[in-house]
Amino acid sequence: MGVNTVRFYSVGKNPEGVRQVIRDLYQLYGIRSILGHWLGFWEYPCPRYGDKDFQEEVRKRVLEMVNLYKDEQGVLFWVLGNENNYSFSGQVNPWTSTEIEEESEPAKQIYLRAKTYYSFVNQLAREIKEIDPEHPVALGNEELLWLDVANEVCPDIDLVACIIYRGKSFGNLFQSLKRNFDRPLVLTEFGADSYNAYKKEEDQDMQTYFLELQWQQIQKNLYGNKEGEGNCLGGTIFEWTDEWWKHNEYLQDTWSIHDTDAGWSNGSYYFDIRAKNNMNMNEEWFGIVGLSEELEDGINKRIPRKSYYALSEFLKNPKKKLKTKLQKPK
Repeated sequence: MGVNTVRFYSVGKNPEGVRQVIRDLYQLYGIRSILGHWLGFWEYPCPRYGDKDFQEEVRKRVLEMVNLYKDEQGVLFWVLGNENNYSFSGQVNPWTSTEIEEESEPAKQIYLRAKTYYSFVNQLAREIKEIDPEHPVALGNEELLWLDVANEVCPDIDLVACIIYRGKSFGNLFQSLKRNFDRPLVLTEFGADSYNAYKKEEDQDMQTYFLELQWQQIQKNLYGNKEGEGNCLGGTIFEWTDEWWKHNEYLQDTWSIHDTDAGWSNGSYYFDIRAKNNMNMNEEWFGIVGLSEELEDGINKRIPRKSYYALSEFLKNPKKKLKTKLQKPK
């Protein structure tokens, strides 16, 4: 396909198994691995980034990961966090501290959460570099939200690793990052699903249309390309294969069912935004590779979608004209 990098949101619990995966990817296919850490964001209870004991526990686990894999030739860089800045508003995985509680204005509380969290991430980055000066450290972030605060307290961060879902255009993403937190950008999560929630059917053309345009903009803004901002290093698409467990992750009986219920709404993906309640984003259909419903030798066979072949062509020849054309629904 032409892929040279994969991203792992976190590492597994078996170090030897993780090492083998990293080595096989690199030695057999020349594919490097981005290794990430959630920083406790999705654990129970909610993260407590203002608590020193919680920080110390996360710190130990992050440095353990770095020590375990820093000498693997296939490692490309580290990512700290993912969409942890969701918590700053207090609506997702809320956390607080004495300093935050003493502030009555909501806007200032958000600022203090951002400052506390980003300061902690910078501390981790500094310690990582002490034991591993060879690999860059990236700040994982949802969109560009609150990166102006990171700019105040994160001098040791080398890269920004962003989650971006803006449909066919990234808009002012590259320019805004350069203004607010001037670091190279890797889009570590972006993409489009292949299920049309309005028509209630698989729509591989719709997915391919968005993905081609997204990759074209990444190419335009790559380092050294004078057509764009020149501050992008590439991207890791979301995602390789469908995740059938995702809609009801706590109900194991549903993991073998390819669910078609949408999980959220995004008007930037406009072909199916007229679905009921505008719910058009289907978490189980983001793969550029689908899964066969019938098992073959005990596994679900991977079936490349149209987007897989289109991106394979694009990666071989980024200047080639795009093929997929769709009319915006009226």
